[in-house]
Amino acid sequence: MSGVTLRRVKADEAELRLDRWFKRNCPEFTFGQVQKFLRGGQIRVDGKRAKANQRVEPGQEIRVPPVPVMSGGGETAWREGGYEPRVKSGPAQVNASEEDLQALRDSVLFYDEVVLAINKPAGLAVQGGTNTALHIDGMLDALKLDSKERPKLVHRLDKDTSGVLLLARSASAAASLTRAFKDKTTRKLYWALVSGAPTEREGMIDAPLAKQGGKGGEKMVIDTKEGKSAQTIYRQLARAGRRAAWLALSPLTGRTHQLRAHCEAIGCPILGDGKYGGTKAFSDGLSTQMHLHARAIDFPHPVTGYRVIIEAPVPPHFSESMKALNFDPKTATKFLTPEIHREKEKKPFRRDDSRR
Repeated sequence: MSGVTLRRVKADEAELRLDRWFKRNCPEFTFGQVQKFLRGGQIRVDGKRAKANQRVEPGQEIRVPPVPVMSGGGETAWREGGYEPRVKSGPAQVNASEEDLQALRDSVLFYDEVVLAINKPAGLAVQGGTNTALHIDGMLDALKLDSKERPKLVHRLDKDTSGVLLLARSASAAASLTRAFKDKTTRKLYWALVSGAPTEREGMIDAPLAKQGGKGGEKMVIDTKEGKSAQTIYRQLARAGRRAAWLALSPLTGRTHQLRAHCEAIGCPILGDGKYGGTKAFSDGLSTQMHLHARAIDFPHPVTGYRVIIEAPVPPHFSESMKALNFDPKTATKFLTPEIHREKEKKPFRRDDSRR
């Protein structure tokens, strides 16, 4: 099987359970994958079948199978800013041209020995799925740069969302970054251009979300009975009368399509997001692409522990729409904090249908 690697157990890993060894060294694997591979004999120790509770010894050779490529309904780590089960990342192959690969290299915003960040373009999927031939996961070898190790995905952005995408350049860095997302010590700031404008200058959208199927594919809807808790804080950075507004968004939870569903829920769908906003999501003279951008990320460095902030410039269609709406692109990037909305100020969510 292509993609199989053999790894030696280190001295400081003596007596670790085999499943714990995988959690430390191969964070891109889910718990279920490890169990499945063990049952199928694809994970071996010194060439022999092994069990999850087996203790490893220094010098032993562990057979590590390739990670399956995620399908369209697979697990993700961060969907629009929050944490869900970790990303499945593997050496998927795509028919990428040299032009595609160079464009990916040119998108690098930051890198050091253990961390790499790119400015993901809108329209490029992070991982493969149905009818998705070109994706970042399949081109990660182009981002090895000065390292022999293939970068690892630790979160993701929706295909039509642009902006900062963080990657790990080692297994230990992947484990550290994944933990930072899970523990919410990583902050993400999004910019969105929306149709209309919220009634309040800033606030919290506290609206539980549930998945709903339909002709247009899976969609998130407000469901106060069965939905999972979802909170987003927002602030208006500028507005163009009743036509549009520029919002800073920070999700406190990580539900699928959370920002898109929450903006639509307050009567201000993201421009270009026809899935959630319908015809209201489009405005004459403005791009029909989705105007949702992961503007910045603030995270603890896996090695030094110091905070690192990385910003991504907006894509051309977003910039052009800002100019058309007379929004100042030099507005400072400021992270939002949940402390500005105290618990006693929170009110139950009520859909404002009067603004539709």
